[in-house]
Amino acid sequence: MADSRPNTGNDNSRDGSTAPPPNPSTPKASSSPQPFSLIQPSELQSKKQKRKVLRAFRSVFRAFPIITPACKFPTSPGLQTDSHISISGIRVTGTLFGYRKGKVSLSIQESPKCFPSLVIEFSLQTNVLQKELSAGMVRIALECEKRCGKEQVKLFDEPLWTMFCNGKKTGHGVKREATAEDLHVMELLKAVSMGAGVLPGNSETEGVDGELAYIRAFFDRVIGSKDCETLYMLSPDGNTGPDLCIFLVRM
Repeated sequence: MADSRPNTGNDNSRDGSTAPPPNPSTPKASSSPQPFSLIQPSELQSKKQKRKVLRAFRSVFRAFPIITPACKFPTSPGLQTDSHISISGIRVTGTLFGYRKGKVSLSIQESPKCFPSLVIEFSLQTNVLQKELSAGMVRIALECEKRCGKEQVKLFDEPLWTMFCNGKKTGHGVKREATAEDLHVMELLKAVSMGAGVLPGNSETEGVDGELAYIRAFFDRVIGSKDCETLYMLSPDGNTGPDLCIFLVRM
């Protein structure tokens, strides 16, 4: 018996025609990456707030008359402060990460929840650094030359470094902007303050079995001068000395 149902042109089971176009109201999977929940470092914001508070205090005190005290309190030399002495011992979050057979990168953050303030890619491979760390204390020195006749930039803004690991020259370190993959790693490690492990890697880059190794810890950022800074990795137990020290020197 012949089928008496009207042919609407959408019966794909009989004539092999393609499926109708999707409904425009149907949501599609977005190919764009999800926005990151990392926050901007508060250093610039805190400086602006301090300036506003300082200006407010100045405007208040200008309204008071100037009074010269009849007596002066003695001052102790030990209590005098020097305004040009740098603040040392600033705690930051440092992360060394990279594929096992790829180059290791260093990320410095104000806190685990902030965007990186500095990202340096080393020419040293990740598996080599892991062997050095397993053997004991590791000293990484990053050296750059002073710019003659030009205004010096901040130490963290230097673009190229000569790298030494435990006294051996191991190539260079290059400062770069944080990539989408870097930010993805920082996003995954946002809840980790200290630790080491592996993360699923990018299969298109390192293959199906590719894993990204990382070491994250708190570092004491000691500012010796405008041409010298040191990052001391803090031990989780607090009993032993730092296993890793990174020296940034401009010579």
